[in-house]
Amino acid sequence: MASRAPQRSLFGMDSQMKLFLLRIFTWWNGFTFGTQFWTWRFGELVGTDEMGNRYYRTRGGKIDPTLGIERRWVLYNGYTESTKVSPDWHGWLHHTADVPPTEEHYTPRDWQKPHRPNLTGTPAAYRPAGSTLGSGQRPKATGDYQAWTPGS
Repeated sequence: MASRAPQRSLFGMDSQMKLFLLRIFTWWNGFTFGTQFWTWRFGELVGTDEMGNRYYRTRGGKIDPTLGIERRWVLYNGYTESTKVSPDWHGWLHHTADVPPTEEHYTPRDWQKPHRPNLTGTPAAYRPAGSTLGSGQRPKATGDYQAWTPGS
């Protein structure tokens, strides 16, 4: 029996080569090799949130001479989506809070809702009644609609 050649995807690239090229040229699928190298060389892990995002700062809290403050950044778990960052980490990333949430003993108030990322474009997105993507049938017109005709 003859052996089959490995299947190739678009443009004749196998999946490993595609992933390699995506890591070099695209940032929205996750972090690039440049970001990974920068993080390895200069970064210090500060903490991880409930979504699996990892938060870093300049090693030792060193002040960047260009910015005048320490650099802070996040490596997203999966696709790069800024709404995955919870409010407490957002405050730390943007230098609104000096202490990261991992070093702070904060308990949320009763009226605060848990953080949810933007679900637009996902199967969990809100689909109102009557939407083409929503379930069920569109409600019938109630009769209060009057069509406009030119010249009337």
